[in-house]
Amino acid sequence: MKVFIHFLKLVRWPNLLFILLAECLFHFCIYKPLYPSGGLAADRQFYFILITYILIAAAGYIINDYFDVNIDQVNKPEKVVVGEYISRRWVIFWHLIFSLLGIYISTIAFPFQLYWHIHLANLATILFLWFYSTNFKKDFLVGNVVISILTAWSIAVVYFSKFTVSELFHPEIGSTANVRFFKLMLLYSAFAFILTLVREALKDMEDIEGDEKFGCKTLPIVWGLMPTKVYIAVWLMVVIVMLTVIQIFVLPLGWWISIIYCIVLIVAPLIYVLVKLPSSFTSKDFTKLSSWIKFAMLAGILSMGFFYFLL
Repeated sequence: MKVFIHFLKLVRWPNLLFILLAECLFHFCIYKPLYPSGGLAADRQFYFILITYILIAAAGYIINDYFDVNIDQVNKPEKVVVGEYISRRWVIFWHLIFSLLGIYISTIAFPFQLYWHIHLANLATILFLWFYSTNFKKDFLVGNVVISILTAWSIAVVYFSKFTVSELFHPEIGSTANVRFFKLMLLYSAFAFILTLVREALKDMEDIEGDEKFGCKTLPIVWGLMPTKVYIAVWLMVVIVMLTVIQIFVLPLGWWISIIYCIVLIVAPLIYVLVKLPSSFTSKDFTKLSSWIKFAMLAGILSMGFFYFLL
């Protein structure tokens, strides 16, 4: 039982739960109302893509901890699992099993000739997660951008799994449902991308001691704390302005509950982080700000539930 608990820590079960929640809400609260004729076949395909992405994400977290064990022993020694509770050999084994299972399961529901973009994306995700763990995360800004793209892709993959390659290249002209579906995918993917950039930068400032010791070229190490804070502040202001403008546009529709929800549970926490950022200097400070970003991301993902009633 103890090993199983540490295995759950290794695969970052809260993050996997977050992915499951985001993809389920996107499918059932956005796709289903827009395409009510999809039926059980669409649900079946969704379950396969959901399992696929969770397995691939778990494999990514496993390999990340495998290569990060030395840095984690400095930054967060109490959370080290690899080598302490699960051997390095078993860690590699589970990474391979989850990666291969993810690829195999997607082939069951998605014929290669019609959905080769999905299989190519799955393979690319596995490779990016591997190289992120071995190289990218130590390079200046590259790692942050890669992990932000993959976070955004966890939502976008549901959208792209709904269309064959032919349908993507030759979309149905004049389809209101397709336009709305694309816009909402873009909105939530962009939201996830930008807030992940912010969270990764905060995490870099939180882990600066261990990263510096092992030669990582993260934002705070290369630029320093103050320029990194400016970088974070700019992205926060982009999201805050973007969300505020969206709320202004939907005012005539009378979506008052969703507007209040967005302002109180998403915009307000982001403004709080923006205000507290200049006076934050310790690892503990950055951990707290990162928690607020996670809260805003969760609230943003949960907001998909409103579209079940609004679309």
